[in-house]
Amino acid sequence: MPAKQRIVRQILEGGVQEETACLSAQVLCKFFVVVTRRITHPLSAVEAQGIISLFRRLPVAEIDGDLVDIGVDMHRRYGVSFRDGLIIAAARRLGCSRLLSEDLQAGMMINGLEIINPFATA
Repeated sequence: MPAKQRIVRQILEGGVQEETACLSAQVLCKFFVVVTRRITHPLSAVEAQGIISLFRRLPVAEIDGDLVDIGVDMHRRYGVSFRDGLIIAAARRLGCSRLLSEDLQAGMMINGLEIINPFATA
C-alpha cells in the first residue's frame, strides 16, 4: 500500500475510533471524483458510494448559503482558494481546531484552525 494511502487509513481509523474526525460535503464530492476518475484503477460509482456511506457516519458539514459567505470571506481574508475557504468554514462550523490538508500551508493558523499536512513526512 502506498505511503499516502496508509497515512489516510490511519487518520480515518483513528478519527472514527476517537470520534474526532469530521468532513464537509465538499470533501465527499472531491473524494468521489478522485476515486472514480483520477486514480489508476478507478472505483465504480457503486463502490465509491459505499465508501461515502461509511464516511457519512462522521459529522458532515453541509454546504449552505451561510457557509458559502464564510468561504468567500476566508478567501478574501487569507488568500486561500474559494474551495479551501469552504473547507475552512466547514471545519469551524463543526468545531474543529485542526485541519488536515496537503493543499494549505502547514503550520498556518487560519480562523482558529491549525493547518497540518499529514503527508509532510510521507
